[in-house]
Parts: sequence; C-alpha cells; structure tokens
Amino acid sequence: MSNKKRLFIILGVVILLAVIVAVNLERQSGSSVEVTVEKVKRGTIVQTVSGTGKVQPEMEVKISAFVAGVIKKIYVKEGERVRKGQLLAELDRERYVAGLDRAKSTLKSAQASLKKARADYKRMKQLFEQNLASAADLENAEANLMMAESQLEQAQASLREAQDSLDKTRLLSPIDGVVTRLNKEEGEIALGSQFQADVIMTVADLRRMEVRAQVDENDVVLVNVGNPAKIEVDALPDTVLEGRVTEIAHSAQTRGLGTAEEVTNFEVRVAVVTPHPKLRPGMSATVDIQTARHDSVLYVPIQCLTAREVSDSTLLALAKKERRKWRKGSKETVDQTVAEVTGETGAGASTRKAEGENNTVEVVFVVRDGVAKMVPVRTGISSDTDIELLSGVKEGDLVVSGPYKVLSKVLRDGMKVKIKKEKPKLGGSA
Repeated sequence: MSNKKRLFIILGVVILLAVIVAVNLERQSGSSVEVTVEKVKRGTIVQTVSGTGKVQPEMEVKISAFVAGVIKKIYVKEGERVRKGQLLAELDRERYVAGLDRAKSTLKSAQASLKKARADYKRMKQLFEQNLASAADLENAEANLMMAESQLEQAQASLREAQDSLDKTRLLSPIDGVVTRLNKEEGEIALGSQFQADVIMTVADLRRMEVRAQVDENDVVLVNVGNPAKIEVDALPDTVLEGRVTEIAHSAQTRGLGTAEEVTNFEVRVAVVTPHPKLRPGMSATVDIQTARHDSVLYVPIQCLTAREVSDSTLLALAKKERRKWRKGSKETVDQTVAEVTGETGAGASTRKAEGENNTVEVVFVVRDGVAKMVPVRTGISSDTDIELLSGVKEGDLVVSGPYKVLSKVLRDGMKVKIKKEKPKLGGSA
C-alpha cells in the first residue's frame, strides 16, 4: 500500500470521528428533554404526623368488689346512664351484718372491762395511800387498766372495720357516666381481692372521648402537648372530628422485637374536641396531628426537589452565588445557608453526615427561556404533598416536577427542555 493511499485512509478515519463527535455535541447542545413543570406558589404549609388507634373514654372506671360475696342484686343494665353515688349492685350482706353484730358485742364487753379496771385501780390507789396495799398491787391494777383501754381501742377499730366491710357490699358509681360493660351476673361470686381486680362492670364518661394512637418513633419527636389534630373514624365515613394532643407516652411499645418487622411506637392521646353522638369506645380511628404551620410561604410539590453531588463544579458555582445572595442577610442566615448547601459545618452538615448524604445538596431546576437552571435551595417544613422553600426561588417560577427519571438522573444545569403540555381533562372547558 502506497504512502499516499495510507494517508487518505487516515484522513478519512479522522474526518469520520470528527463528524461523529460533532453530531453528538450537536445532539447534546441542540436537543431538548421533555419535562413537566409546576409554579412556585405562596400559601400555607401544614406539617402533620399520622397515627392509628382506638377510641376510648378519657375517664373509665372498672367497678370491683373489695369484699368477697355472692352478687345478690344488679340494679343497672349495660348501656344505662348512671349518676355519681348511684347504687349499681349489692352483695349478700348476711355474713357482714353478723360480723358487725359481733364487733358491737365485743365493744360493749371492752367498755365493761375498762369500767371495772378503772374502779379497781381507783380502789387500789386508795388502799396504797392508807398503806393497806403494796406497790406491786397498785402496779398490777394500773397495768390492768392500760390493758383494758387497749382492748377498747381494738374493739372500736374492729367495729369500724366491720362497718366498712358491710358498706362495701353496696357498689356505688364513682362518676357520672354510662355502664359500658357487665362482666358478672346475679348469683355469681365476687372475689373481693384488693390485689387482683375481679371486675363486675365498667362505667365510662362517654361525653369526653379520646383516641389512643400509636405514632412512629421518628415522628413522635415532632409532637407536642396541645397540638391540634384531625380525627377520622372508620365507622363514621365523611366525618372529620377536631382533636387536641393531651398526653405523650415516655415509654415505647415495640412489636416484632428482633425481627425484620420490628416497629417501635409511642402512644399519643388525642382528646376529641367536637364529640359525635355515634362515637363508641373501641372504634378504630386515624389522627393527623398538626405539628407545624407556616403561612404565606413559598412552596412547590415535593417531587420537584432532587439532589446533586457537591463535587459538581457547576453546583459549587451556584452555591457560591447563593452565598453572595444571602450576604445581605445576617451572618447566621448566611452560615446556615452555606452549611446546608455545601455540607461544611453546622447542624445541617452533621445531619447529612449521619445520614450518609454529606456529598449532596437539595436543588430544584427552574425553567427560563427553555433552559433548566439548577438552583440550590433551603427547605422548611413539608406537608403530605408540598414542601416549603426558604431560598433560591421566587413566586411564579416554573420548576421541573417530572418525569422522575429525567429529574433525578438525566437533567443537568443549562440543559434545554421542552415543557410537556397537560392533556385537557374530560368535561373541562376548552
């Protein structure tokens, strides 16, 4: 092969490669990516935490007998309203009446013994003063008197105890409420233990209800006593009740310990502020607790937010621009912005490092004149659908919202984009 022919072949290969490179460059610079966009809006963002649980009365009392006996009479039915102090049930009183009679008899005997001991002591003292009795005789009389006084006190205590036991055969309602459950029937035996409850019935105040909801450990740190809440009860469709957090448990409830399904929750009690006549104990409910609310703030749909590596030179340039923009503010604001954008220092950097995200920053892509501009942003609170933006954008900006693959992987700063037009909804106006 001649040198001239070899030269032509080399030149041909070089030209072909140049054409391929030029075509690729032209394709990259000239082609556009189809995207969907959302406007940056100003409005209210409400951050919520959700939990599920059961409806229960705030006040619920389990009625048990303190003394043992056969249930002689039950005066109420399940579902009946009762008043505080109303007689609910009565145990067989015969053995306790007999016990009270014995205590009264013992008391009378003790009183008689004391009377005799006092007379004996008085007489012995007179004899001692006349030298007709010894000191030992006087001491014995005094000891008998003290013993009689002690026996009287014991008899009085036994009488009070017998009277108390008799009184406890009558079970009275401690609150105004409704009998929600009857566990015993007439003729059954009430055990009457103070250490192991033998529940005869349950009385609850259904005017004050609450939801005892299970909230995930990662969300419960956002909840505070007094937070407002929305309550939805499965049995009451299309009904939303108002609620308020009244109590947050300090101990966790863990299910599936040591398994892949391990879940750690905390019980949060939400009082029902707007009661419903059909609300019943035991109904399943979902609570949405409002943990934060920001009014008149800029926000976009959550899917508009994405992340990019800090090592990207373009992103670093934008980060510097963001810093210059915020220099007019306070030093604290500037430092916080830079820390969150670059991951250098501060609480935001520590959080990202702990989460393994110290090399990324949050950004949105703002579309201007058919070009997507990558803008680092600071975020605030978020709702289920939207997220607050504290910097980087202004109201009315068009921000890329999808498709997800394009937004998360393909899109780069300065890339040309084509806004995809939404299809008109059926039945809508043209």
